[in-house]
Amino acid sequence: MGKSKHRITNWPEYNKALLNRGLLTFWIDERAINLWCSTEHHGGRGRGLQYSDTAIETALMLKGLFNLPLRALEGFLNSVFSLMNVQLTSPGYSCISKRAKTVKVNYRNPSRGAIA
Repeated sequence: MGKSKHRITNWPEYNKALLNRGLLTFWIDERAINLWCSTEHHGGRGRGLQYSDTAIETALMLKGLFNLPLRALEGFLNSVFSLMNVQLTSPGYSCISKRAKTVKVNYRNPSRGAIA
């Protein structure tokens, strides 16, 4: 990398701008928070679903976006909820794995470069 063409004169502001490039801002829509827990029974035998399709879909989108394994995904979601001071919990990694087969996720993986 060559020398910069512009001299930096305001170092505190420049330094703050560089630090802010690494910030992660994450928010969850109020509607998604309200729909996080399932209120319907699946209709089959056994206990009803604890987490809604919205919760599983959100988890799977984050998994794809950040390329996280399921256990790390569970920890990441719980961390986000803790930082947001929201009384929600992440679905367990085994729950996400099982429900991933039945929940349709409207998410496209990031491109891995130009298509040849």
